[in-house]
Amino acid sequence: MKLTTFFTSVAAVTGILVGGMTTASAESTLEIVKKRDHLRCQIGKPSPGFYTIDAKGDWDGFYVANCQAIAAAIFGDKSKVKYQSVGSQVRFTALANGESDLLSQSATMTMSRDSQLGLDFLQTNFYDGQGFMVRKDSGITSALQLKGAKVCVKTGSTSELNLADFSRKHNLKISAVTFEDFNVRDETYVKGGCDALTNDKSSLAANSAAFPKPKDHLILPETLSKEPLGLVVRQGDSDWANLVRWSLNAMVNAEELGVNSQNVDEMRKSDNPSIRRLLGVEGNLHDGIGLDKDWAYNIIKQIGNYGENYERYLGNGEKALGITRAGTLNALWTNGGLLYSPPMR
Repeated sequence: MKLTTFFTSVAAVTGILVGGMTTASAESTLEIVKKRDHLRCQIGKPSPGFYTIDAKGDWDGFYVANCQAIAAAIFGDKSKVKYQSVGSQVRFTALANGESDLLSQSATMTMSRDSQLGLDFLQTNFYDGQGFMVRKDSGITSALQLKGAKVCVKTGSTSELNLADFSRKHNLKISAVTFEDFNVRDETYVKGGCDALTNDKSSLAANSAAFPKPKDHLILPETLSKEPLGLVVRQGDSDWANLVRWSLNAMVNAEELGVNSQNVDEMRKSDNPSIRRLLGVEGNLHDGIGLDKDWAYNIIKQIGNYGENYERYLGNGEKALGITRAGTLNALWTNGGLLYSPPMR
């Protein structure tokens, strides 16, 4: 679906939702989504690689593909998604109040978020870390040289808190210049309004691709934080959480087993019991999440496995960001990374 919703304030979201909360509490999320005949999925504001929108209003990107995977699992049709491009200030409130079914954007799992917001952060599907970007001609080669610097940062994010901690730890007396809109933040930095820019390193790489002269900027070597990113759902509906969790696991498991969007039909003929269970040829894994037996097949056929999506949007695909996966935490466990699927049996 091309329809996009932009929330401008927590108050606006809350006002919209009050009338619908009784219904949401009486029915499961899956029942509501099926009755509505589409998934309402939160994504971020347009950013290369992660969420992009074309002239026709069609969304694409790494996190967008996660939304499409859930739609494919439920409906057998990845297009049955209404995308909600939501700012960081209201994203958690909108999800907790029922305006969204799912959050798929760069939201870091933290203890306070997972335990205090009425939300469940599911397994990590992208491991990131916060860093700094500076202009090469500044002569700065280490974050420890930023004493007294003005640093552009997005408000309401873990990046803002991590910046304050880093400054305090190293007695750098950094001045944070905060922005709600990352486009305004980046423009301010490019025009010299800040000495440095801080965000997750993947986002720095993505956003700098749109700078007038990307090669004039440098990401410093220090990594400030752990930023485990994954999908988020409301607490209180474990069946929905299971559906979302195992839909993502299916994409990772498919890569582990060598199943992809191009060979998935042939793989249904395999004698490998793990492949046969994944693709619904045998067993009854689908019963536990309330879906048809072809749920994982539909994800892989229409969206691809985890590795396909990484390369398409973040890795070495034609329009990808060029963020190398090999040797990072985002590699499969068999290649030294942290990504793996629990047994699907």
